[in-house]
Amino acid sequence: MEKIKFALSDTETVDFFVLEQTRIGGTDYILVTDMEDGDGDALILKDLSGPEDAEAIYEIVSDDNEMEAVADVFEKMLDDIEFVSE
Repeated sequence: MEKIKFALSDTETVDFFVLEQTRIGGTDYILVTDMEDGDGDALILKDLSGPEDAEAIYEIVSDDNEMEAVADVFEKMLDDIEFVSE
């Protein structure tokens, strides 16, 4: 499982493990978790970067309809995953 570091600010970073990635309607999404093994918290991130950006720019998917559609795709891709809203 790939581990990537996200910069939250100039001084704060967080590590996530990438479970899966997909492209829907020309937009890239990644499913990440905070734990390599077990039942960690998962987030769906949307790639906002353009072709001129040196690094990817991600934001957490917050729109309910978009979240449901992308979560559906990830659930079909991964047999052992189920999304639970909090």
